[in-house]
Amino acid sequence: MTLVQLEYILAVDEHRHFAKAAADCFVTQPTLSMQIQKLEDELGIKLFDRSRQPVVPTPIGELMIGHARKVMREVKQMEDAIKEKQGLIHGELRLGIIPTLAPYLLPLFLQSFLDRFPDVQLKVKEMTTDNLVDALLKGHLDMGLAVTPLQHNTVMEYPLFYEEMMAYVSKKNAAYKKTYVLAKDIDVNELWLLEEGNCLRSQMLNLCELQQAHKDLLLFEYEAGSLETLKRMVETNRGITILPELATFDLSAAQLKLIRHFRSPAPMREVSLLTAKSFVKQKQLAALKEVIMLNIPEKIRKNKARNVIPV
Repeated sequence: MTLVQLEYILAVDEHRHFAKAAADCFVTQPTLSMQIQKLEDELGIKLFDRSRQPVVPTPIGELMIGHARKVMREVKQMEDAIKEKQGLIHGELRLGIIPTLAPYLLPLFLQSFLDRFPDVQLKVKEMTTDNLVDALLKGHLDMGLAVTPLQHNTVMEYPLFYEEMMAYVSKKNAAYKKTYVLAKDIDVNELWLLEEGNCLRSQMLNLCELQQAHKDLLLFEYEAGSLETLKRMVETNRGITILPELATFDLSAAQLKLIRHFRSPAPMREVSLLTAKSFVKQKQLAALKEVIMLNIPEKIRKNKARNVIPV
C-alpha cells in the first residue's frame, strides 16, 4: 500500500469517474486504474463498483476511503508542520471565500499578498459557507473567509473586522424619506433577498426579525444570487435590500443617495478567517490576516464588535 494509491482512491471517490480522477491526479487513466487494481489485489477486496455509472465505493471501500482520508490528512499536516518549524511561508495555500465577500474583499488585498509572498501558490475558490466549512473539514481547503459566528465546534474562527450593514432603498420606498431606518421600517413585501443558503440572507431576515414570518407574508418572492442583482432590483423597482459595508465603497454618487444607515447602534456583520482545528500553518494564517488588515478601508478597521447580527 502506498500514499499514491491512497491519493488515487480518494480522487475516484471525489469524482466518481476514473478518467476525471486521473486528470485531477495528472496521470493517465490506465496508470491510475492499475494502481487501484494493485491495491485491491493486495487487500483482497473491491474498493469500487465499476458496473455502475458513476462508479461508487463498495461498503468495504467506504471504510477504506475513510481511513485513507485520515492518513492523507495526517501526512499533509506533518509536511506543513515541518515547513512551519522551518519558518517558511511558501507552498500552496487553498482559500475559500463566500460570494458576498469575494468581489469586494479580494481586490483589496490579493495583489499585495502575492507581491509580498511570491513563494506562496494561492488558490482561491468562491463557495457558500456550508460548502466552505465542509471543504475545510475534508482537507480540501486550508483557510476560509466567511461571516461568523458559526458556532461550529470543529472549526476555528479568527475575527478580522466588522462591516456595518446598511439599507439600500428605492426612491419609491417609504424609507427613502428617512434619515435613519429601523428594522420595523422595512416592509417584507418590498425586501429583496439573496437565495437560500446564503448567510447574508439569514442576517437580513434576522435583522428585520422576519425569520419566522416572511414566507407567510410574501406576496411576491424573488431570490437573487448576488448583491449586484439586488442593487439593480432596488434601482429599477420599488423595494429595499441590505448591503454590507464593503459592497458600498464603489457606489456612484447617485447610488450613494439610496443608502440609509440604521439608527445607532448600527448592525454589524463579523468577517473571520476560518480553519479546521487541526490546521498547523500558523505563519501563513498570520501573514494573510496581516495583509488583509493592512488593505481594508480605515473606517472598517475602526468598526467595533457590537450589535453583531447572527448568521
